[in-house]
Amino acid sequence: MAKDEKRHWDRLAGKYNIEIFDVFNSDRNEVLTQYFDRYANQAHTAVDFGCGNGKAFPYLVPRFGEVWGLDISQNLLDVAALRGYDRVRLAQADLVKPARKLPRGEFAFCCNVAILPGIDVNQAIIRNIRSSVKPGGAAVFVIPSFESAAFAMWRLVEWYGREGVNPAEISRDELALFGGSKTDLVQGLLRIDGVTTKHYSEPEIRYLFTQAGFKQVNTDRIEYNWTSEFENPPRWMKDPVGGVSRLVNSIAQPNSRLF
Repeated sequence: MAKDEKRHWDRLAGKYNIEIFDVFNSDRNEVLTQYFDRYANQAHTAVDFGCGNGKAFPYLVPRFGEVWGLDISQNLLDVAALRGYDRVRLAQADLVKPARKLPRGEFAFCCNVAILPGIDVNQAIIRNIRSSVKPGGAAVFVIPSFESAAFAMWRLVEWYGREGVNPAEISRDELALFGGSKTDLVQGLLRIDGVTTKHYSEPEIRYLFTQAGFKQVNTDRIEYNWTSEFENPPRWMKDPVGGVSRLVNSIAQPNSRLF
């Protein structure tokens, strides 16, 4: 799986900004910035797990004394290096493997990385990130929300209903997000542009992150406009908001066992 993931992201390096949803530019309430400000400390080290081409660096570098950017793709790291930040150290890392060689810091950031089809794989990523956070440090994860995805499909059915189309008459392609098997759906494995992507429910988040050794597992909402879900949404489709990601804010247990 690691080789497949590496090849996938190496191929996307040159068109990353086109192909990959930009959480930072789409975060309409600037929730991420608020969390970065909360934990900012020039005496601390921040580690960006799955940094991609370095989109988080403009937010992390001014707030922390040292920043690490880790990614499985060397091609993406090469693009990230072009940003020219002196205080950013880059390293290639497979976040699924044991975390003995991962850098440690007081703050960890992980945006849309623990979203692979395998449950064990995502759990390994969460555990490894937990092990890299120094005792008492904090981690912020951004992960897709299962509830938000279901709500988006509900709004789509509503949209069709306003145009006189019954739910049974809606094209399967329009509902492809939930087009997987029953087993996939109960695991939160939804299909975004044909790619199986893990989505998390609120109880699942609290269970998995607590199991990984985090304490004070809190969640927040990163809200997007409806254009993140649909092309040309109708004018009547206003608030409540469109897509939502879950922001998971966790504190490392000072005396917990590291995985």
